[in-house]
Amino acid sequence: MHIKKYLLKCLHRLQKGPGYTYKELLVWYCNNTNTHGPKRIICEGPKKKAMWFLITLLFTSLVCWEWGVFIKTYLSWEVSVSLSIGFKTMDFPAVTICNASPFQYSKVKHLLKDLDELMEAVLERILAPEQSYGNASKALNSTIWNYTPLVLIDEQNPHHPVVLDLFGDNHNGSAPGRTCTAQACKVAMRLCSLNGTVCTFRNFTSATRAVTEWYLLQATNIFSQVPNQELVEMGYPAERLILACLFGPEPCSYRNFTSIFHPDYGNCYIFNWGMTEKALPSANPGAEFGLKLILDIGQDDYVPFLTSTAGARLMLHEQRSYPFIKDEGIYAMSGTETSIGVLVDKLERKGEPYSQCTMNGSDVPVRNLYSDYNTTYSIQACIRSCFQDHMIRNCSCGHYLYPLPRGQRYCNNREFPDWAYCYSHLRMSVAQRETCINMCKESCNDTQYKMTISMADWPSEASEDWIFHVLSQERDQSTNITLSRKGIVKLNIYFQEFNYRTIEESAANNIVWLLSNLGGQFGFWMGGSVLCLIEFGEILIDFVWITIIKLVAFAKSLRQRRAQACYAGPPPTVAELVEAHTNFSFEPDVAGPGPDPGTYPDEQTLPIPGTPPPNYDSLRLQPLDIIESDSEGDAV
Repeated sequence: MHIKKYLLKCLHRLQKGPGYTYKELLVWYCNNTNTHGPKRIICEGPKKKAMWFLITLLFTSLVCWEWGVFIKTYLSWEVSVSLSIGFKTMDFPAVTICNASPFQYSKVKHLLKDLDELMEAVLERILAPEQSYGNASKALNSTIWNYTPLVLIDEQNPHHPVVLDLFGDNHNGSAPGRTCTAQACKVAMRLCSLNGTVCTFRNFTSATRAVTEWYLLQATNIFSQVPNQELVEMGYPAERLILACLFGPEPCSYRNFTSIFHPDYGNCYIFNWGMTEKALPSANPGAEFGLKLILDIGQDDYVPFLTSTAGARLMLHEQRSYPFIKDEGIYAMSGTETSIGVLVDKLERKGEPYSQCTMNGSDVPVRNLYSDYNTTYSIQACIRSCFQDHMIRNCSCGHYLYPLPRGQRYCNNREFPDWAYCYSHLRMSVAQRETCINMCKESCNDTQYKMTISMADWPSEASEDWIFHVLSQERDQSTNITLSRKGIVKLNIYFQEFNYRTIEESAANNIVWLLSNLGGQFGFWMGGSVLCLIEFGEILIDFVWITIIKLVAFAKSLRQRRAQACYAGPPPTVAELVEAHTNFSFEPDVAGPGPDPGTYPDEQTLPIPGTPPPNYDSLRLQPLDIIESDSEGDAV
């Protein structure tokens, strides 16, 4: 009811027209505002009025410029970083242990037989080309070689380099029988597509690196065609890798570890992952209350050309997080005791709009291929999932080192002969990396474990004999020494102290900072406050209201002028208007046939004027409660 009444008042005001002009409103504002400048413009004489007008205009411009700077600074969403140190009992981190060799050579030898023979021949051609070209009678499986061969590039003439095939007399116009050593030529990998019509060369500065990369590429092609369960059986089992385990005063064994398969390191085992049970707390800092392990890496059964590093790969990470051990792990050398002291850093980032971090990865436009492990989000998982997605879209197959989406297949030479060429181009593409980095987001909350590493020979020469006897008996139930220094790794992992650091982001410029700076500048230059801004807003509303009223009045007058223009001649007189409203029901009847129709032949009957209909608009009554007075008060 009140809304209807207010709307009727507004309609009546529109019909009345504006009660005052722009000039009157401006004068009223200058006389009543709390700021100092506008009052002096009205009260002073002409010269001072002009001076105060310029000063007020200058300071108003200065305030607006400074307000713009402060608002821009606030909308930049800058953060400040605070560092705090706390002390409390903490959960022990998850520990992932892997062998540097992903498989036991005795179990994968039948798969790598042709590749190993080809690798030996490649090394002979590189090291002794004159002798190896003479010994070409040995039969080799050239199927693997034809897809991605290694070549020697002779650059004695930089303008016309010569490409020499390792298993051919010449290639690309080289002289027959021409040979080249690895010292004089560059070793490169030739990658071709479209049945060899489009080729590119991937150069290496070292022949060792070249043959290692080539062998790894060929091994990836072989292992990608083997079922995952068979690959797990070819790796190192937990009971062989983990000889002894002790967590604080409590003994543990390989049964306390969770097994996962990592394409780079085979079978990996995670202690205190927290997937099925609660995370284990650390009772006290110090080496006595940490995790102690003795590992048998079995270096004698390493794959010779696949792994050139001996030792154990380990990583400390949060519970329920996937271990990207190739990127974040460290090596523990065989024949040593490696002590790792741990310090904890907790990172807490602010989310939108201060940064592009994410809480759980639900707002990241990349399908997380590591979600099958039921692990938390990480930027490493996002980047690798993004690369695998690009690999599938560009090469029509997935890479062996990354999880595979459902319905897709891993790349191999038999089904996808061009995959190596496609993978090499995608791997070296800067645009692809930038696309994935822009799509992926950092995690808002993260925990990092800083490690202090120290090593010493273990066991010592004085205790070597009895330690190996005891360990051999525990593993093989035999007194024969089967273990040696080159296959044993001892680890001590513990908290150095229970102090942890929290690195937290906070807003550098909050709303309180913005309002205080805006008000300070406005008060300093103009002598105003928030009430002055409200007054200014009020006069703006009045200006808009007057403008609306004037526009409505102009439209109404324009409509009246158009209505008067509809008459072709002069305006009608009062008599014409009365005649237009004549009631024809009161007109006299027309004379009909009678007994004496010619009684008054010369007499003319005059028309009797009728009564005009009433003007109902003049009789319409309006309720008293909606008749508005001319004042600004309520309706009477």
